Amino acid sequence: MKTALVIMAAGIGSRYGGGIKQLAAVGPNGEILMDYSIHDAIEAGFDKIVFIIRRDIEEAFREVIGNRIEKVCAGLGVEIAYAYQALDDLPENAQLPVGRTKPWGTGQAVLACRDILHEPFAVINADDYYGKQAYVNLHDFLVQYDPAKPGRLSMAGFVLKNTLSDNGAVTRGICKMNDEGFLTGVDETKGIEKTADGAQAGGRALDPENLVSMNMWGLTPEFMGLLRDGFVEFFAKPDDDMTKAEYLLPIYIDELLHKGTVSVEVLKTPDKWFGVTYQEDKPAVAQAFADLIAQGVYRSNLFSDLKR
Repeated sequence: MKTALVIMAAGIGSRYGGGIKQLAAVGPNGEILMDYSIHDAIEAGFDKIVFIIRRDIEEAFREVIGNRIEKVCAGLGVEIAYAYQALDDLPENAQLPVGRTKPWGTGQAVLACRDILHEPFAVINADDYYGKQAYVNLHDFLVQYDPAKPGRLSMAGFVLKNTLSDNGAVTRGICKMNDEGFLTGVDETKGIEKTADGAQAGGRALDPENLVSMNMWGLTPEFMGLLRDGFVEFFAKPDDDMTKAEYLLPIYIDELLHKGTVSVEVLKTPDKWFGVTYQEDKPAVAQAFADLIAQGVYRSNLFSDLKR
């Protein structure tokens, strides 16, 4: 079963010094977070990588990672494809609102892949490090894809304590699940801070062992049709301020979940998440990768251990 990894890399990190935060070097040889994600996905068995970018960052993207990864993947038999998120990529008869300046969010980003995705696929953020186990879990789930069950989706579930920052509060989607481990809802919780004995938000103690969503999904080819229909519905809502509204992947999946259209199995992973959101995050992330290399989790020549 062919499986694809879709990397959402179209966003410019305005908080990250006005630069493209996804392209910040964190490895010993200039590797960026995406290098490690791609390595871990290929190691887990994914054989197609799809980059979602914007046309205006294409040159910088290809220079920093695209051209290099294409060479690595060519030697491993892994397919590379590009999808382009665009402000004017709208449903038929939808009008671009006056004053709208940016694309429409993660739902539209994934929808940009509609002509190049025909296999089950995982979706990740470009500026997150998820660890190795999450890719193994998602790949093992996706290779069981059954066209007769197109609404059977999955999500990597991270332990809350493994996703907290030492530098301030974070927002996390705390998972609500049934006894079988399927998602029943996500409680979007802002202002979560690390404490001496766990975590808290707004003075309320949180269970540090709770599972949270980090926007890492396992989806089916048929999901693209649902995503297209949802984008049409998104433009049919007259009350939204369409100069700022966003069509967000987790919110739409949550809507489908509550309609009973899909099921989402939560795949627990023990790995520690980290990411580059602010300039100040970069030294800690670089040190984390140095430690992982010292522990033998990765080689300093990152892709040298992969064989096909």
